[in-house]
Amino acid sequence: MIVSESAPALKSFIAKSGLAEFARTMVLRMVLAFILHRGRMSCSQASGSIASEAIHRGQLTRFLARPRWQKNDFNDVPRRVLMQMESTRGKFVFVVDATLVSQAGGKTENTFSSTHRRTGGTASPTKSKRGKRVRPKVRAKVCHSYTFGLLITPSGSRIAYQIPYYTKEYCQKKGLQHRSTAMAAADLIRGLEMPEDAEVIVLGDTAYDAAVVHQACEDRRYTWIVPANPERVYEGPKGERPRLRSRLKDWTTLSLKTIRLQASTGQYAGYRRLSKWRVGPKQKTRVYYAYQEKRDVRSVGRVQLVFSTTKKNLESAAPEDVKILMTNATHMSVSEVIELYSLRWQIELFFKELKSTLGFSQYRFQKFEAVEAWVNMAITTILFLETERAKRMQDRRLSEETRQWWATQRLHRLCMAYRQECEGRELKYMADRLKTSGGIEKLKRLLAAAIPVEFRAAG
Repeated sequence: MIVSESAPALKSFIAKSGLAEFARTMVLRMVLAFILHRGRMSCSQASGSIASEAIHRGQLTRFLARPRWQKNDFNDVPRRVLMQMESTRGKFVFVVDATLVSQAGGKTENTFSSTHRRTGGTASPTKSKRGKRVRPKVRAKVCHSYTFGLLITPSGSRIAYQIPYYTKEYCQKKGLQHRSTAMAAADLIRGLEMPEDAEVIVLGDTAYDAAVVHQACEDRRYTWIVPANPERVYEGPKGERPRLRSRLKDWTTLSLKTIRLQASTGQYAGYRRLSKWRVGPKQKTRVYYAYQEKRDVRSVGRVQLVFSTTKKNLESAAPEDVKILMTNATHMSVSEVIELYSLRWQIELFFKELKSTLGFSQYRFQKFEAVEAWVNMAITTILFLETERAKRMQDRRLSEETRQWWATQRLHRLCMAYRQECEGRELKYMADRLKTSGGIEKLKRLLAAAIPVEFRAAG
């Protein structure tokens, strides 16, 4: 992009964040780079995202590492705006999960090992000069971890929330409170700003079958659905508490229900935002065989348990082929429990888009404050694109076909659509300037500013 005037919607969006003018210009560069970058995403990409106002990448890197401008979450206002734009009635689905980003370098802050390898003893042994076999030193893989919450609205909008994982060493150094990923998920649930009458369904994997998550949902009166730990036990006298997995011993004798689900149909099809190529009666139907029971589970209370598998031959179904879903919604039907939990996969697709489309995982910083700023700006990018999508869906000047197109688009196509819009505005900007001699001179200055000083022609 040559001039920032080509992105008026983004400038207006960032202006609502409450940031100072200098911070807004830096955020503008970062968001444009996330949307428009070619190749690997980096601070170099962001520093030159507005060609006529290019800065040195070191200036942007130092800005990201300054914690004082991040005291308030500047994404709170865009989230509220997006929630106010929601006009479709229905359930809100809140999916929680954690994602890892690999890091290199021993000086990178707040990293931890995601493997059980130790220095030495992991690589193949080699011979030293004296002929003795020695094992080379291998640095364990380190990473950053983030707990994300993805709120999917009835119209299919994605509103992202995030809490970084702080290691105990980093907490001691910075005076922060250490919390596990389950505790972070509970904080995200408690911090959701929702209408009082909103019906919220919280989904997570086995890591979120935790007391803190259950309690947070109970405090907010939310429904939760998670895969239960098979080692959990039913309520009963001490010594007479069978494990949940004991039900699988007589699996073939249970009265099972056959559930047929098709992603492109049903009341939750809009939550998936499927393209038109994946919608229709010819799409493959997934068949589940499920058993339902309502029981008291130790340390949880009265819940509904749904044992389900996709194996048609139950005699050959191993215990790992059966998923045990547990929910506090004892009134919910088996088919709805399974269909709602299938929406948990949306956060996996979100992570894929976040890393591949935006380049979220391609940062390299020593200070974790800079990493946090990078992550928050990636979320700003998502909220902006989701807001633009919501605006198009509510624009009655557009045809029904066009509004439907916007309704099904995911992150990659939203980036492409905004890129095309900016290119069109930029062409119009240049065409208007070419009509006058003064405008031509201004374009020359803008184009010259896009060339680094050391490469400009003399005079």
